[in-house]
Amino acid sequence: METIDFDKMPDGLVPAVVQDAQSGAVLMLGYMNAEALEATRTTGLVTFYSRSKQRLWQKGETSGNTLRFLSVLVDCDGDALLVKAIPAGPVCHTGADTCWGEQNGGQPFLKTLEGIIAERSQADPATSYTARLRAAGIAKMAQKVGEEAVETVIEALGNQQDKFVDESADLMFHFLVLLAAKGVALDDVEAVLQARHQRLGGRG
Repeated sequence: METIDFDKMPDGLVPAVVQDAQSGAVLMLGYMNAEALEATRTTGLVTFYSRSKQRLWQKGETSGNTLRFLSVLVDCDGDALLVKAIPAGPVCHTGADTCWGEQNGGQPFLKTLEGIIAERSQADPATSYTARLRAAGIAKMAQKVGEEAVETVIEALGNQQDKFVDESADLMFHFLVLLAAKGVALDDVEAVLQARHQRLGGRG
């Protein structure tokens, strides 16, 4: 991977294009120096250098619409950054999803389902399967993931595609419940996968 060369620019600032890591939408353009990039990596929140304020500026520091940092790529010339992040709300100061006035695509359903699981985990176990799973404890949830994984493997070896998809959905649901119970977000798993992908140079 290329190394960013801040010295290419007289003021030490390089353009940083921010992309939604989930939808792929281009969100905004900012400028970073070495200190801003280090702050981004250290805090986990995208931080720029504001030329108007003449200081580091964390996106969302006043609005709350932060950008959770996932990864960064350097372009082929070593003088621009592509920052992948997850927005906490509209990115543009006008209230638009992006600084180009485009609407950001809706979040993937797995993210929506993750929120539903978190909500239903607090429900009455008598009325919610998710709540009953949570109440049963980690061992039971892990057991269910194992059972669904076995059933998915069995259907994978068969010829009925619809049953394989159904079992895959059951496995994914129970895995999300287990992740929530362990205090792990789907984003955390995605971040590890992205880091591995980068480390392998896209060869994985």
